[in-house]
Amino acid sequence: WPAWAQAPGRQKAVQMCAVCHGLNGIGVNPDVPNLAGESTLYLEKQLNAFRNGERKHEQMSIIAQGLKEEDVRDLAAWYSGLKVSVEVPQ
Repeated sequence: WPAWAQAPGRQKAVQMCAVCHGLNGIGVNPDVPNLAGESTLYLEKQLNAFRNGERKHEQMSIIAQGLKEEDVRDLAAWYSGLKVSVEVPQ
């Protein structure tokens, strides 16, 4: 496996996040936000807000409470490292 496939953030994303946010960071349902390509700072801030109760969501609040600081950093690094491309319609 290439190094990126063994990244801690990828492993955690598979275990905790992929069901809703997809391993590729694209939400699997219309009400699930895309995470791919978001900034590390933004992702860490949001995960920490769910962890400390500043931000509330039925599922995310529960999931985020089980995250350690290292998990937050690893997940943010994984999803921010995914590349998103945009094609403007002509």
